[in-house]
Amino acid sequence: MRDIVAAVVAVMLVFFALRLATSLTKDRRKRRRERVELEATGQSILAEIPTDTGMAFFTEDAAAFYFGRHAIDKTSIRAARVLINGAPIAASVRAGAATTDVVPRAIVEDRPEGLARDRWDVAIDTDDDTVLVPCGAIRERISQELARCIFAALKSTIESPK
Repeated sequence: MRDIVAAVVAVMLVFFALRLATSLTKDRRKRRRERVELEATGQSILAEIPTDTGMAFFTEDAAAFYFGRHAIDKTSIRAARVLINGAPIAASVRAGAATTDVVPRAIVEDRPEGLARDRWDVAIDTDDDTVLVPCGAIRERISQELARCIFAALKSTIESPK
């Protein structure tokens, strides 16, 4: 009897492992297909940002940056800020742009994860709106590197002469 139970458990573990491997392979192929489609449109991928529903890409082409469904025209960008837990730690402002250092209230909400995990975001002020790119609260500097990469590209665009 004990051998039968052990065999059933072993078969279930093998089935679960194969299912997990198949799922990971399917997700990797889907992400690779999305990358190829984006690159085919002339966009270069600056960052892959983990979200609750999978991965979101922050990309750029000659005229705009793209985050999810947001297209951010490069000429409309007034400022960019790196935020930790909603507080700006670095900023780049287009010369002559009227901006304030006040962080919009929607960005400085209480986070359910508290302050034990630093939340990294990049706020992009445009002529019409502020787009928040949530880089996450992943430890081991992953979120920080995502925010730095995005901010560096935005800063380069903001400070480049027209």
